[in-house]
Amino acid sequence: MRIALAGAGAFGEKHLDGLKLIDGVQVTSLVGRRLEPTQAVAQKYGIGHVTTDLAETLARDDVDAVILCTPTQMHAAQAIQCMDAGKHVQVEIPLADSLADAEAVLAKAQATGLTCMVGHTRRFNPSHQYLHAKFTGGEAAIQQMDVQTYFFRRKNMNAKGEARSWTDHLLWHHAAHTVDLFAYQAGPIVAANALQGPIHPELGIAMDLSIQLKAQSGAICTLSLSFNNDGPLGTFFRYICDTGTWIARYDDLVTGKEEPVDLTGVTVSNNGIELQDREFIAAIREGREPNSSVAQVLPCYRVLDALEVQLGR
Repeated sequence: MRIALAGAGAFGEKHLDGLKLIDGVQVTSLVGRRLEPTQAVAQKYGIGHVTTDLAETLARDDVDAVILCTPTQMHAAQAIQCMDAGKHVQVEIPLADSLADAEAVLAKAQATGLTCMVGHTRRFNPSHQYLHAKFTGGEAAIQQMDVQTYFFRRKNMNAKGEARSWTDHLLWHHAAHTVDLFAYQAGPIVAANALQGPIHPELGIAMDLSIQLKAQSGAICTLSLSFNNDGPLGTFFRYICDTGTWIARYDDLVTGKEEPVDLTGVTVSNNGIELQDREFIAAIREGREPNSSVAQVLPCYRVLDALEVQLGR
């Protein structure tokens, strides 16, 4: 399987670290915004072709599929561009920053029959997989999910502390993780409400957001998001269930009393990004729909659109 990766930033390197652990996979092309730093990443990972032009990569015969880790605003158009070139594509979360663009990607995937997957990583983290098995097996049912997504981003910087060429978004990016995960774990969402804090004078986005969700099952979710948090960073999920409480911190899981949960054997790796990439590769090889396909995650973007309408767009 010959893979091209577009977007050689902090998250792109996480995919490159995961891909090198998957048998029979070779990254044959790397696309970046600026040539010199992209060449440095390519040299680090032994990638032979480097370019700043996605079209150049898509024209190559040694590319079967593409992983897009580019700015959010480019995701939908580039995913369609990849499928127009006959390439399978995995788009990092979020699929798009509008419902219309997300629906356009789905239409292209249905028209071409190509694998189109979205990087909703929480579906793949071992901690959430462990609980998903309990929910689908009838061992537990969610009563409430309480989720905190906290960062300190008063400047436009990426995870490596470098200046970003684009602006991140609490609703269309970070809320998408939890909105999709809640539906994946508790069932279809039937009600959603949102409140946002002040708009940042330079970035032009709300730096604090509060979201409430209700699933068809009756379960509720309370989600708090902030770019103003000067403290522990990341996303923390508290699952309050009828038969226990669990707290998921990325790939780790503890009980409500902070007792570690042994996740040995849940899956082949403890790295959610690697597991996400493994699913993408396996779905292409097996000719099946992947978990987190564009069709499966589209309901999430319908909820985000409804919330944006509530907030006054």
